[in-house]
Amino acid sequence: MSRHKPQELSSHELLARIGLSEAHPFDLLDDEPLEGPRGDPGAVLRARYQSLVQSQPFTPGQLVAWKPGLKNKRVPRYGQPAVVIEVLETPVLDREDEAGSTYFREPLDVVLGLLWDEGPARGEFVTFYYDSRRFRATDEEG
Repeated sequence: MSRHKPQELSSHELLARIGLSEAHPFDLLDDEPLEGPRGDPGAVLRARYQSLVQSQPFTPGQLVAWKPGLKNKRVPRYGQPAVVIEVLETPVLDREDEAGSTYFREPLDVVLGLLWDEGPARGEFVTFYYDSRRFRATDEEG
């Protein structure tokens, strides 16, 4: 049997591996309630629902970004543009098995391309499937 010496990681490398960094900070202890106008979280829920169900048609080549409050994946970041590669006629359902997951049976109906912005692959063009209801157009040209 050979012994394998574990690779030593700096605290910055460890945080980056689990998705935390200075560039992408998350407050893991943030448990304060969300508050909307006049302290009404219900108003926030209704506004986010309206934003989610208000869809707009996308075309290949069009630039899009997350709608405020509807980002449910790590990339792209808020404000980072993505380009529409393909709009699927029939959505692919996320195959996440756990019903408690935010991705469980999520209808993925648009393929977006973006520039990877970290690590050795920085600047590479990558594509991912998303739920188009969570995005808004950021330009008028397609």
